[in-house]
Amino acid sequence: MFEVRVETSFSSAHHLLNYKGKCENLHGHNWKVEVYARGNELDKSNILVDFKTLKKCVNQVIDYLDHKDLNELEEFKGESPSSEFIAKFIFYKVKEQIPQVQRVNVWETATSRASYWEE
Repeated sequence: MFEVRVETSFSSAHHLLNYKGKCENLHGHNWKVEVYARGNELDKSNILVDFKTLKKCVNQVIDYLDHKDLNELEEFKGESPSSEFIAKFIFYKVKEQIPQVQRVNVWETATSRASYWEE
């Protein structure tokens, strides 16, 4: 089994719905995102997924989220844009182009991370 990982970051604001506490108010994070791809098969260059291709795909999704109020984006309307929900959103957007994607980690602080993957 092979695994590759790319890391990037973005800044955005959000507020949590159906939540009692400070995070129900509009606030922002400098999010760190890790995207993992995994598989058994390498191509003719002995590459699972080209880092350049994976980064380009991930950055397209991140550019969409960067410097936005996530609650205002169509895909988040009526949803609580928690770190877990953001990880799931990124996972499916990247997986549309790169089927080897296996997990997405979203860090909202240096010590708080949410992950999404399929079993």
